[in-house]
Amino acid sequence: MTAPFPLALNTAPAGSPTLDVLIRGGGPVGMALALALSRDGWRVGLLAATARQDTTPDVRAYALNAGSVALLGELRVWDALPEDARTAVHDMRIHGDAGGTIEFSAWQQGVGELAWIVDAAALEHALGEALRYAPHVQRLTQPARAALTAVCEGKASVTRDALGAGFESFAYGHHGVAARLVSDTPHHGTAWQWFRHPDVLALLPFDRPQVDHGFGLVWSQPQAEAERLLALSDAEFDAALNEATGGAAGTLRLASPRAAWPLRVGQARRWCGPGWVLLGDAAHAVHPLAGQGLNLGLADVRALARVLVEARRESPWKSLGDERTLRRYARERSTPTRAMSGLTDGL
Repeated sequence: MTAPFPLALNTAPAGSPTLDVLIRGGGPVGMALALALSRDGWRVGLLAATARQDTTPDVRAYALNAGSVALLGELRVWDALPEDARTAVHDMRIHGDAGGTIEFSAWQQGVGELAWIVDAAALEHALGEALRYAPHVQRLTQPARAALTAVCEGKASVTRDALGAGFESFAYGHHGVAARLVSDTPHHGTAWQWFRHPDVLALLPFDRPQVDHGFGLVWSQPQAEAERLLALSDAEFDAALNEATGGAAGTLRLASPRAAWPLRVGQARRWCGPGWVLLGDAAHAVHPLAGQGLNLGLADVRALARVLVEARRESPWKSLGDERTLRRYARERSTPTRAMSGLTDGL
């Protein structure tokens, strides 16, 4: 039987600080939430997992939409990123397995850029630096008492499971193979995607490791094929990659180690309860083909911060952990999240 809420979350050592919000999870969603709530005057504690110990280069990259960039700008994080850690996407070319193509351009959409490709490690570093100067935020090594616990631990969240929120997930049986690439031709801000059976391949224009010539690779493959690709020599992998892309983005070569992770889709059955709320991958996990995972998480941050401020203004006597208040956030976010999850899953 799942432990009740007070035992599961609100047990803290004697003498620990009393906070408005305890954030469990120190990834980009948790850090952005801490910054947003601090800006609104809440006393925040950030309880992060052990820092990444792997010494291999972090090859992850995020595709951020305009809403995410605007939030990071408000939190004074966006302008702190190095210029080569963020690259604008001006065009997107999508190829289907029957030979069809679809093209999008920022000019056609009447926007400055379709998205921004951002170095994951650089973004997390910038968020961490901003937190050093954020008022009302404490970094914690153990739990503390708080009116509200925000769970931002990712799709494998143990706190969510202890709360009995449930997480219905489906494993695709595919792994996402990621790496950094360099092309012999400029990327011109163009992103490429190939939808085939059984794989999906994406090239994201990126000014790391080489300005104007870099790409981030995300290649979704059945597990056995992903393992085979990881076992190839660099030259063999380059040959397989260039055969798959047909030279559309120039001749590509590896410029980093390769990494891979299993792909899943999932949704929590409950997003909130008395004194707790889920955000980011702890609430929803989507296929990375559309690059929407972090965008959904940052949209969660914006929505929860706004709902809490509105509740303080309208009903200042209510606790931050009031379940009816938190349900407003859950209702607002569950519909667009389920729609995006259904879209990516269907594709």
